[in-house]
Amino acid sequence: MGIGTPQTLGVLLGGAGGAPPELCAALTAVFQELGTSECHFTNGTEKVRFVDRYIYNRVQDVMFDSDVGHFVGFTPAGERWASDWNSKSEIMEYKRGQVDNYCRHNYEVSRPFLTERRGELGAERSI
Repeated sequence: MGIGTPQTLGVLLGGAGGAPPELCAALTAVFQELGTSECHFTNGTEKVRFVDRYIYNRVQDVMFDSDVGHFVGFTPAGERWASDWNSKSEIMEYKRGQVDNYCRHNYEVSRPFLTERRGELGAERSI
């Protein structure tokens, strides 16, 4: 492995090239697992929607949407997980409670920094 090889470049760039192929072909792939929690607000906290997404290798497997009220699977694995999680009352109670415990709570904490500053930049830019 010389200084100008892609594997060396990957090491120099923080491992972006993956593991050197001579170690093991199975170690050279890149996998991504991502979870997102989103809060969508309409008219302050009058209408709040909580969405929790589980994504693997850029494919959304399963999501919870508070407007729907349960998990929905988008892949075979996601459908199995959704079925399992939907059958567990403690998980469903927790996810449904996130509208208040996560979204509305964070809205109240963040509100002074968000809604009260609305228009400040626009005022500076007006001619």
